[in-house]
Amino acid sequence: MVKNNDKSVLAVDIGGTKIMTAVFPPGDGMLAGEVYSTLADEGVSAVIERLCRAIDAVLDRYDLKTPQLAGIGIACAGGVDSGRGVVVTPSPNLKDWVDVPLAEIIREKYRVDTFVVNDASAAALGEHRFGAGRGVKDLVLLTLGTGIGGGIIADGRLYLGAAGGAGELGHMTIDAGGPPCGCGNTGCLEMLASGRAVASDAVTRLKKGGKSILLEMVEGEIESITAEQVGAAARDGDPLALDVLARAAYYLGIGMVNVVNIFNPEMIVCGGGMAGLGDILIGPGRRMVNERAFSISSRAVRIVAAQLGNEAGVHGAAVFAREPMVRGVA
Repeated sequence: MVKNNDKSVLAVDIGGTKIMTAVFPPGDGMLAGEVYSTLADEGVSAVIERLCRAIDAVLDRYDLKTPQLAGIGIACAGGVDSGRGVVVTPSPNLKDWVDVPLAEIIREKYRVDTFVVNDASAAALGEHRFGAGRGVKDLVLLTLGTGIGGGIIADGRLYLGAAGGAGELGHMTIDAGGPPCGCGNTGCLEMLASGRAVASDAVTRLKKGGKSILLEMVEGEIESITAEQVGAAARDGDPLALDVLARAAYYLGIGMVNVVNIFNPEMIVCGGGMAGLGDILIGPGRRMVNERAFSISSRAVRIVAAQLGNEAGVHGAAVFAREPMVRGVA
């Protein structure tokens, strides 16, 4: 599914919970690879060791030697300087990843050209080429999960910015007096509309005496509540869960209005686990865009669900490794 080449590309997506690998042979198609637990709390070195085990396993699985690879593409959470292949700043799920020269580490071990891109930017590239955004010139991807990430396709090309840091849409300020964020800011979209924010809001309400079937679902262990459980309770019509999601949807809608007014995209693609809530979360955002965004931009945009699921990152990482133009190389 990536452009023709006489060699395969190995793609990796390093997330907060899982490391996913895949092989993209010449021509079309994807060969599913290995999935390992990230276990990020064990530290950077331990994660990189598991990353290498995952790469070794997929090479062995498909009887590939490194000279047969055109390159290795890695999608990684955090602030990535794609030009240097360095994870510069951490993500909430990869907290210790500061100035990690990931491309250099993997390149030296495997003697293969290696390229690193932010995971949400990779997912945007994957959805643009092979998913919901096929044929669209200008789109923005919002990954709605434990945190919130973003990726930007402008005029058919991945937009990375001056140092590869573009697309951190989860850290736009929505409420200047809002809760502190791990990025050092306050009131970020991520702290108001992510899975973490939803679970935290539900816990706070229940501790203040709120009534909900969530208490039965977690057998009174309030601190263990997850966003997935809040979503399940909302689908069952639980008023507290519905109100929690309505609050998150409101803030997400404000973020979407900002995206529409700034980028004037043809499409906003919503991916990640939280996007599975569908109209409970996304519907209010669509309505707010229609009501609040500049009409010239709101009329042009479609807000849709992602299609590639957890495979968007490896698809995008493969394209990033395969095609120099994507990386800004003529």
